Amino acid sequence: MTAPRWRRRPEGSTWGDYGPDDQLGRVNGLDAAKVLQGVAEVREGRTFCLSLPLDLPGGNVLNQRRHPPRLSPTVRTNGRPVTNFRVCEEVDGATDVICDDRVMLYLQYSTQWDSLAHVGGLFDADGDGTPKPFYYNGFRGGLDVTGPSEAAEVEAPSRAHRLGIERLAEHGMQGRGVMIDLRAHCGDARALVGYDGLMHILEADAVAVEPGDMVCLHTGFADRLLAWAGEPDRDAVHRICAVLDGRDRRLLDWITDSGLSALIADNYAVEAYPARPGGACCAILPLHEHCLFKLGLPLGELWHLTPLADWLRANGRHRFLLTAPPLRLPGAVGSPATPIATV
Repeated sequence: MTAPRWRRRPEGSTWGDYGPDDQLGRVNGLDAAKVLQGVAEVREGRTFCLSLPLDLPGGNVLNQRRHPPRLSPTVRTNGRPVTNFRVCEEVDGATDVICDDRVMLYLQYSTQWDSLAHVGGLFDADGDGTPKPFYYNGFRGGLDVTGPSEAAEVEAPSRAHRLGIERLAEHGMQGRGVMIDLRAHCGDARALVGYDGLMHILEADAVAVEPGDMVCLHTGFADRLLAWAGEPDRDAVHRICAVLDGRDRRLLDWITDSGLSALIADNYAVEAYPARPGGACCAILPLHEHCLFKLGLPLGELWHLTPLADWLRANGRHRFLLTAPPLRLPGAVGSPATPIATV
């Protein structure tokens, strides 16, 4: 018998609830019945692309580590770039003209999924009094999630041997989406939304969230990024639109109790970053800790939700079919996405 990876699990976590080797967490609730519920919401056959152009937000004002994608052509063995390449230069009589390119892509620069390997926590899962890096379901930093630790080794490979983004891709990430329109109630001003505020919005708009739903939070942030056209205001970008209050314990409990399978927003981090002060020793991203580390609940960020949210409100609806697989890129901790909503 294989020894368990952990002896203690974080309070309020789902570690072990879906099996000792589970790598999907709350995505297990995104089952065949949930897909059928999503399909049942399709009445018009109209689709909405929920991805920003992947070269937005522009620059690196949201995160200095992340930069826009850079496209360049592939290169033939003779050094010729494959852009408008005329095959007749190598094959007599050929009429083909070929373009073939490559990309340097920061996987979480724009519209994205966070995998369960994106955020872990220092936790004493062994019960020996020494906190160590762990991820959802007791997978270990340095063993199950590996990579260089020194600046000199930054180009060395990294890999999530467990909990990589490919697990979500293999599962499919399709089911019923539910829109919560924070912008309609909070406007474009910065607003910290906790449990009370969220419950008020759900009640006012008669929005019901059921187990397995993928919940989308419309704040208007991505709409503002589009208006800035790749040149976001360095100061304003941190002072606009609604964000969840990750320090609100009742809000985190609601995420747990609701049974939702994924939490998505059109802003930078779903929650306020950094979070408001929370004591001497705690996560600076408490909602990320709660969702990714404890519950196994993936997060979507920087989705473009405004056209869909406006259409749903105009038509008295809040549910839709959501199809949103990430790249099937083994070992990655995040991925761009091109989600499609169908109404």
